[in-house]
Amino acid sequence: MDNNEEERSGGESLKLSEAIKKFLSAGLGAAFMTEESIKAYVSELKLPKDVLNLLLQGANRSKEELMNRVGGELVKILSKIDFVKEASRFVEGHKFRIQAEVEVIKKPLS
Repeated sequence: MDNNEEERSGGESLKLSEAIKKFLSAGLGAAFMTEESIKAYVSELKLPKDVLNLLLQGANRSKEELMNRVGGELVKILSKIDFVKEASRFVEGHKFRIQAEVEVIKKPLS
């Protein structure tokens, strides 16, 4: 193997390494990206259409799973809160001041 072949091989290896890093980071961050931004992010990798579709499907599944889990946790937390009790405790610990101004204006005669 001569120097040119070694340089090409090293350059290709570096490109492949960068492509893999970018692909993995896109896969992990894809749950927070739109489909268009994912396509733009990996466009320079020149991925086959089926690989890109697989990445997009994975991103959509990740988004759905994340939203389902977050939604489920929120429901659990909110179901444990007694809102009437919390509102009563708030009212007991605060003083309310209401200021109003009322002005009566006579209608013009028609």
